[in-house]
Amino acid sequence: MQADEFRATWVANKAVYRTRMAIADGGELLIIAPGVERFGEQAEVDALIRKYGYKGSSRTLSLYKTEADMQAIPHGVAHLIHGSSEGRFTITYAPGHLSREEIEQVGYQYADIAEMQKRYDQAVMKEGWNTMCDGEKVYYISTPSAGLWATDAKLNNPARLELAAE
Repeated sequence: MQADEFRATWVANKAVYRTRMAIADGGELLIIAPGVERFGEQAEVDALIRKYGYKGSSRTLSLYKTEADMQAIPHGVAHLIHGSSEGRFTITYAPGHLSREEIEQVGYQYADIAEMQKRYDQAVMKEGWNTMCDGEKVYYISTPSAGLWATDAKLNNPARLELAAE
């Protein structure tokens, strides 16, 4: 996730909800997010995420029925659901500015940003399947926020962008 654009999981979690259907049960989604420094864009949403975490729809909806702070911020509650793997796969965050404790508290796994940037060097990785030196096979998506349906031609075609702006 580009450091200058993705400063909170609120936005960076596009990597979760725009790839979830392509991730196998038992798989792992690694989000390398050097700019992430908080969970919510607003202080009250950040506090909600820190308090309840990304721990699945059933738990979140059950809490929503009884917790006034959740009822006061329904869009925050929806975000908690969108940011969960529903227990199907592991979500691992390698954030630039959040601690292991903060990441694990909200229900994600933690990875060191420097180690992940070195191992999965975006200058070396190619879109799609990659085989690492140790044999690990990974599917690399350079811009998960755009979704899996975006092609290079759609993302990087200046003529198309000019037409869209008109």
